[in-house]
Amino acid sequence: MAGTRREMIGLGGAGVALLAAWGIVRPAMAAEKFPVTLSDAEWRKRLGTGDTYAVLRHEATETPGSSKLLKEHRTGTFTCAGCAQKLFSSKTKYDSGTGWPSFWAPLPNAVGTSTDVSIGLPRTEVHCARCGGHLGHVFDDGPKPTGKRYCMNGVAMRFVPGAA
Repeated sequence: MAGTRREMIGLGGAGVALLAAWGIVRPAMAAEKFPVTLSDAEWRKRLGTGDTYAVLRHEATETPGSSKLLKEHRTGTFTCAGCAQKLFSSKTKYDSGTGWPSFWAPLPNAVGTSTDVSIGLPRTEVHCARCGGHLGHVFDDGPKPTGKRYCMNGVAMRFVPGAA
């Protein structure tokens, strides 16, 4: 019986992941209303059909180590690539060794979170508070002072140099 339960849990998680990939099951935040709301066609027109669109609007994940923002060390602000919402100060960026830009805290009221079960295990998904665009995930293994690791997809953000 235990083997059967494990198989059912595994199949259930795989099914949710497959349905999420097809866009049939969306995260809880999909029902949320955001100040910037566009149709899928409008988002495609704004973002193109590449990685930025796939990550922000369909919760894809960029290849680890591929983001030019990994090596961005200037003073400035990281913004949403979809709506230009200010998300993270360069003062909170650090090298987590994961292959994605990481931060220990977002700017106030910049992001929201929801539960993501797309891989069969619950994780905390991070999205832009203004447009709902998927940014990445947050984990409890970051540095002080927060202990958080906001592991973000670089293609979902832009960097604006200047005061942070």
